[in-house]
Amino acid sequence: MPTERTDERWILTLQCSDRPGIVNSVTGSIVEVEGNILELQQFSSTDTDRFFMRIEFRTEAERSVIDAALAPVAARYEARIELVVGSKPTRALILATKAGHCVNDLLYRQRSGHLNIEVPRIMANHAVLENMAAFYGVPFEHQAINAPEDKEAFERRVLEIVDEEQIDLVILARYMRILSPELCDALAGRAINIHHSFLPGFKGANPYRQAHARGVKLIGATAHFVTSDLDEGPIIEQNVVRVDHTRTPQQLMAIGEDQESLSLTQAVKWFSEHRVLLDGNRTIIFR
Repeated sequence: MPTERTDERWILTLQCSDRPGIVNSVTGSIVEVEGNILELQQFSSTDTDRFFMRIEFRTEAERSVIDAALAPVAARYEARIELVVGSKPTRALILATKAGHCVNDLLYRQRSGHLNIEVPRIMANHAVLENMAAFYGVPFEHQAINAPEDKEAFERRVLEIVDEEQIDLVILARYMRILSPELCDALAGRAINIHHSFLPGFKGANPYRQAHARGVKLIGATAHFVTSDLDEGPIIEQNVVRVDHTRTPQQLMAIGEDQESLSLTQAVKWFSEHRVLLDGNRTIIFR
């Protein structure tokens, strides 16, 4: 294999138990490979006594040289260190049902160069979004789910695609099916979901009509990691908009869909930039 060498920036993320000297050791290793630090963020969690860091830097050193410089740091602090080329896009599989607003926003921003992802496949349990996928030139795969065995087949296919396409992230872009605990475990830390979040919460059919009937004053959306606890995974991004009694159910839905698209795309963007680290059941976001 060719030696990995690039003029692009590198992104390093680190997490370990909090101890003195970590920043000095890591930055010293970067200096050792003649690296120029462009951005450095760090956080010490008093809840878990964990230390988190994200660094962007440039160097002409080969990957093997950088790894060798960082190896003593990882060993000394028993640290989990990840190093990636900053320009490398995140490979994402999009799961969808019928709603197209989140899918369209992701693909539009990717095409516009505002979102550093590659989407080799869209997989859905309805064929509604096939034309949208064709417009953006993304292969579309439809597999109906009408019985438990259909769901099992769908999820097996998801894992096949993840393996075949070397997927980094699975995006549930209003995919209206509950994932099995087994699939949640297989995708732990690399699957993001979006859902509406009202105060109070409305479940079941027509949530925006329910919200209108109750006269809600806030409409929002939450993007979070997928876990086997439905809609309770670590939160990555949330947005909210104030509304009043003049809004119709259709207007509330339009506002809510905007917030869903905004929140999901922002969460995906942070993930693709390696700005999201997990600290137990919550996230550390280095904006």
